[in-house]
Amino acid sequence: MKKIILIVLCAIFIISILKVCLAENKWDNLLTESAKVFEEMTKMPEDGIPGTLIKNSYAVAIFPSTVGGGFIIGGKYGQGVIIAKDKQAGGWSAPAVFNLAGASFGWQIGGQATDIILLIGNERGLDGLLQSSFKLGGDASVAAGPVGRDAEAATDLQLKGGILAYSRSRGAFIGIKLEGSVLSFNKEANTSLYGVDVTASDILIKKSVKHTESAQRLIKDLGKY
Repeated sequence: MKKIILIVLCAIFIISILKVCLAENKWDNLLTESAKVFEEMTKMPEDGIPGTLIKNSYAVAIFPSTVGGGFIIGGKYGQGVIIAKDKQAGGWSAPAVFNLAGASFGWQIGGQATDIILLIGNERGLDGLLQSSFKLGGDASVAAGPVGRDAEAATDLQLKGGILAYSRSRGAFIGIKLEGSVLSFNKEANTSLYGVDVTASDILIKKSVKHTESAQRLIKDLGKY
């Protein structure tokens, strides 16, 4: 009987350790995929997201489609990361994990997985991200972002509109309706990622946590802007 109890306890211990490891790997994978999406959607001068708009942004949100636990068909729910820019000192914050839920879109359009990048263009938009939830089209207007080299006209649009949205499916930029979608801070994910209890403000504004190893590629790419 004692042997059986010991075996059961050992099994429970092993399972709990595996759960922790899987959770850590999940968020590391999210950061890796976010870096990949950002790189691919910005690397083409003629067809990518204009660097000027990224440079002028107060924060960048990236929601990759290829991460397990991402958008569910019909579920209209996904997870991604948001990184804020220090407008005074320069540089970027550590990534904060956010949820994106919408009433009018799914993670797949026409059966194809879709990646989403949002450029938050003013301080009001950044402040909104620090709240418990932030509604696109409500708390801040959202507009489809332009691609290519000529971003001069879009700079004014970015400042007025607050958020520019980019979506990509099968390697091509497509339109997607995000009005009514809600961004919310994923407290459980961020606690797992950084090992401490943190808020959105701690990560994005106060910079209370350091970049994880899995975030280095993304931070390096953002550092170009």
